[in-house]
Amino acid sequence: MRATVIVPVLKQARSSRNSAEGATVTRTPESRLEEATGLAQAIDLDVVKGMIVAVNDPRPATLMGTGKIQEIKDSLEENDSGLVIVDHPLTPVQQRNLEKEWNAKVIDRTGLILEIFGRRASTKEGTLQVDLAHLNYQKGRLVRSWTHLERQRGGGGFMGGPGETQIEADRRMLQDRIIKLERELEQVVRTRQLHRAKRRKVPHPIVALVGYTNAGKSTLFNRITGAGVLAEDMLFATLDPTLRRMKLPHGRTVILSDTVGFISDLPTHLVAAFRATLEEVLEADLVLHVRDMADDDNQVQSADVMRILKDLGIDEAEGEKRIIEVWNKIDRLEPEFHEAMVQKAEGAKNVVAVSAVTGEGVDTLMEEISRRLSGVLTEATVTLPVDKLALLPWLYDHAIIDSREDNEDGSVTLDLRLSETEATELERRLGNGPKAKEDWER
Repeated sequence: MRATVIVPVLKQARSSRNSAEGATVTRTPESRLEEATGLAQAIDLDVVKGMIVAVNDPRPATLMGTGKIQEIKDSLEENDSGLVIVDHPLTPVQQRNLEKEWNAKVIDRTGLILEIFGRRASTKEGTLQVDLAHLNYQKGRLVRSWTHLERQRGGGGFMGGPGETQIEADRRMLQDRIIKLERELEQVVRTRQLHRAKRRKVPHPIVALVGYTNAGKSTLFNRITGAGVLAEDMLFATLDPTLRRMKLPHGRTVILSDTVGFISDLPTHLVAAFRATLEEVLEADLVLHVRDMADDDNQVQSADVMRILKDLGIDEAEGEKRIIEVWNKIDRLEPEFHEAMVQKAEGAKNVVAVSAVTGEGVDTLMEEISRRLSGVLTEATVTLPVDKLALLPWLYDHAIIDSREDNEDGSVTLDLRLSETEATELERRLGNGPKAKEDWER
């Protein structure tokens, strides 16, 4: 379908954002147009025209003034465009009035993102979440197109007013469907909680990837884990969360989670519907905030991501301990900027510069993940008797093995390093008696 993208720029709100450092950052109208065009192209729309429209006095009925509406109408006829995407929230009244004025289908930013998510959802959970968000969005946008089916009278006498109209019946059926989906999602939440409980019994640390959409999370996920997750230069290429086990440089096993990409002005319907998915981030021991450093708006995008993380419950103080910034796509920078970016990352705290495509910096990132998850390591020598050799796989997963000696009596002596938490767990697995304590200290 041929589509036209409209970016209204309101005088009183120029999309200013405050970054985590407190500096004012601004999303330019041109970058908004580029992003909105990318969103449209993500669902195979043919964008034939993009327009930036200044709106000095927003109109309750149409958002824009009559002159601008006529100008856009002429452009639609000239380009034979049957769909208009307005990169701004529209009320149901504004959407209906603009469709009448332009004689074309009109959707706003929320509707476009919902359409993309509907295309991308591939699991039952993802489909449920998208359906719920879509129904909540549509609840206020039902139109009276079926009045011929409504009951003409209600009650017994001739003074009775109209009975239940078709639009009221539609709203009731839609609300019933919403309630059904919410119940099914409650089951999803319970299932996820059970999965998390099982993971806690096998205490592998969880590392979650977050970031603005198209920042390269899935490409980095594939680079680290060798998984075949869909990774394309496209907004919202990945929707459903993916978890994989991976080994860190010193042999420790962790679980890496790839989550849905964030975006500015993410519709509240989606945030609520996808909370079950986004809670994977809250459960993570470490969060990798992937940033597209080749994008001129990466600072604004970073502020948007941090704001969503704060809404989820990860505050700034906690974030410093749990978040590593991953400056991705440095391979797209010019050589002089590339070198400066790498040096800046090396001098910064909690920052690693990488290229998920070429692999540059990924080893450094893995070392940093290992260091952050290990904390202060305890050095020890432990001898496993024959009846405790089943602990060897656990030790190779949770400790750094420096040396191993297989003894003549069948026991195994290991020089190893592990965290205080895992040292306590090993002591428990060896047994709580005096002999176990002696073996551990020895």
